[in-house]
Amino acid sequence: MDKSKKSYGLFTTIAMIVGICIGSGIFFKSDNILAATGGSVPLGVLVFVLSATSIVFGGLSMSELASRTDRPGGTIAYYEEFSSEKAACGMGWFQIFVYFPTIAVVVSWVVGIYICILFGWPGTLQNQILIGFAYYTLATAINAVSAKIGGGFQNFTTVSKMIPLIIVAVCGIFFGNPAKGFQSVSTGTLLGGTWLAAIGPVAFSFDGWTISTTIAPEIRDSKKNLPRALIIAPLIILVTYVAYFIGVTSLLDPKKIIALQDAHVYVVAQQLFGGFGAQLILIAVILAVMGTANGIILGYIRLPYAMALHGRKMFPFSEKLSKLSGKWGMPVNSAIFCYVIMLFWTAVHIYTTQNNLLPNSDVSEISIVMSYLFYIILYFAVFRLFRERKIKSKFRGVVVPVIATLGSLFILSGGLQNKLFPLYALFCIAVFAAALLFYRRRSTDVKE
Repeated sequence: MDKSKKSYGLFTTIAMIVGICIGSGIFFKSDNILAATGGSVPLGVLVFVLSATSIVFGGLSMSELASRTDRPGGTIAYYEEFSSEKAACGMGWFQIFVYFPTIAVVVSWVVGIYICILFGWPGTLQNQILIGFAYYTLATAINAVSAKIGGGFQNFTTVSKMIPLIIVAVCGIFFGNPAKGFQSVSTGTLLGGTWLAAIGPVAFSFDGWTISTTIAPEIRDSKKNLPRALIIAPLIILVTYVAYFIGVTSLLDPKKIIALQDAHVYVVAQQLFGGFGAQLILIAVILAVMGTANGIILGYIRLPYAMALHGRKMFPFSEKLSKLSGKWGMPVNSAIFCYVIMLFWTAVHIYTTQNNLLPNSDVSEISIVMSYLFYIILYFAVFRLFRERKIKSKFRGVVVPVIATLGSLFILSGGLQNKLFPLYALFCIAVFAAALLFYRRRSTDVKE
């Protein structure tokens, strides 16, 4: 890439990673974290720290790959260049059919949860889903026809999302009772391992850090600045999340937060500022959640288009999905394809929620956990570069990918606490395997 296009410095790169990662998860996952830890704040903080560590070393591993290629595309491009095109096809399918749509559907559903609270509407699953459905339909339509409008809304919500986090953190730590949730943790609780179920919600809150690798070709001196950003940004996110987590549990008893579930944000705000102030805070939270969903959809609807550009061997319906709309110059066919997949996952989400098949969890958490399993392939690629003497430092070529792999296994252990995890994991692996089979057959057809 031409040097004139390398427009992002260290500060901007850090800000972009923080902006991508800090979103909606911390608002509606705090109660899930406390439910998993039995109301223990120290255990929740421990899971935050361990998850952040795995992300830092995962980011350092990814930066080793990013520094060796100028190709855009982030993780999929790294699979293609440092593993194989076939593996890139598998990861692309996983992201298109499972990862992005499940997160988009769940976050849009949370938009419905908070809008029901704001307007005092009955918080039934039907109402929440209908609002969520309306929102992701609107977001998909807008992003499919106008990159400018979708991007502008994204910039606006990035600023608004920090307001409630900072207010609750500062008020809780300075005016609340931080010692309230810091009761001693029994050995039985630690050895029982049920607290590991908190890893899923925490991983959801941190998710998005790999998206930062897609801007690697545009970062000035990326060999130095990207690794620095991938260390500093997760630490900023960690401090912000832990401060909010301690702040909210200082203002409201952890057991009450568990009982209130997602409504605890409104109750805390009401306690601090009264009814009108609470509504303003809740509006800021809604904007943050909307921004997260919009950002996911903004990136998601371009994925089938990007895969289709590789040709028939990477994705079905390549001829149609690789076309841009003559009127808007946007990948409208790709957006419609993604919308249909989101409809499917909406039905799955309704079924699993109604039947309580994923207690204290949802369909998106397992998708995120599974993505860490697939990242291990890239961490091994870093180790292979060390063996080929393309990476000379033992720390960067051995220690970093080993700790990143252990971090992925730690996050994977959180998924194992879910009773449906084995079945869901098999489904994710089946999607990956189907992509490999499709690639092999289409590659043979192309050669013939």
